[in-house]
Amino acid sequence: MLKFIKDWTLPISLLTGAIGYQVFTMFAILTPFLIFTMLLLTFSKVSPKDLKIKRSHLWLLSIQILGALIVYGLLYKFNKLVAEGVMVCVICPTATAAAVITSKLGGSAASVTTYTLLANIGAAVAVPLFFPMVELNPNVTFAYSFWLILSKVFPLLICPFLMAWLIQKFLPKLHHVLSHYHDLAFYLWACSLTIVSAQTVSSLINSPADGLTELMIAFGALIACGLQFFLGNKIGGLYNDHIGGSQSLGQKNTILAIWMAHTYLNPLSSVGPGSYVLWQNIVNSWRLWRKRQGDERN
Repeated sequence: MLKFIKDWTLPISLLTGAIGYQVFTMFAILTPFLIFTMLLLTFSKVSPKDLKIKRSHLWLLSIQILGALIVYGLLYKFNKLVAEGVMVCVICPTATAAAVITSKLGGSAASVTTYTLLANIGAAVAVPLFFPMVELNPNVTFAYSFWLILSKVFPLLICPFLMAWLIQKFLPKLHHVLSHYHDLAFYLWACSLTIVSAQTVSSLINSPADGLTELMIAFGALIACGLQFFLGNKIGGLYNDHIGGSQSLGQKNTILAIWMAHTYLNPLSSVGPGSYVLWQNIVNSWRLWRKRQGDERN
C-alpha cells in the first residue's frame, strides 16, 4: 500500500483535492508555507555558483514571451476568450516548485532555478506591456503591475534560496541535516498540489462561462502544455539538459497565471491556467512513472 501511494503520489493528490475541494480550499492559507519549506529543502542541494544563465534559457524565454503573442494572434479570430486563456498559459513564468520535480527526475535543479528567476522577470516586464493591448485597463500602470508580479513570486523564490545559502555558509551542521531531507520536498509539493487542485475545481465549478467555451479553453491549454514540454525538452536536449528544459518551459505557476487572467484579461480566461494544473501534473506523473520504471530495471 505504501509503495502504491509513493509511486502515484501526484495523481492521488490531484484526485483527493478534486473530490474534497470544499474541504481543502479552506487550507489555501498553508500553500505559501508549504512552498517555502519545500524550496528550502530543494535549494539546500544547490550552490549559488551553479546559477548561471545559459543560451538555452534565452531560447526558452523567447518562446515564453513571443510564443504567447503568436498564439494570441492565431486564435484571436477564432475565439478571443480561447486566445486569452491559451496565451496566459504560455506567457506565465515557471512554477517556483519546478526545481522540486526536476530534482526528483534527476535533472539540474540549479538550471531550472536560474530560468525560474529569468522567466519571472521576463513575465513581469512583458505582461504589463502586452496585456493592456488585449483588454484595456487604465487603472493598472506598468510600474504597479511590474512590482505586483515580482512581489507575488520573489518572496517565495528568493527568500528560501537565500536562507538555504546562509545555512550552508554559516550553519554547516544544519545544512547537512537539511540536505538529507530534500526528498521530503516532493511530498510537501504533493500536499500543496492537493490544495491547488481543490482551488482549481472550485473555480471551474463556479465559473460563469458556458460549458462549450470552457472545454475549448481547456483543450487549448492541453495543446499548449504538450507543446511547451515538447519544445523545452528539444531545446534543453541541444544543451544536454532535457529534463531542465522541459520542466522550465512546461511547468507553470498557474496560481500566478490565474491572477494575471483576472487582473488583465477577461476573468473567464482563467479557465486556461485552471485546467493547465491538471495537464501539467499528468505529464509530471507520467515522467515520474517512467523514471521509476527505469530505476527498477537498472
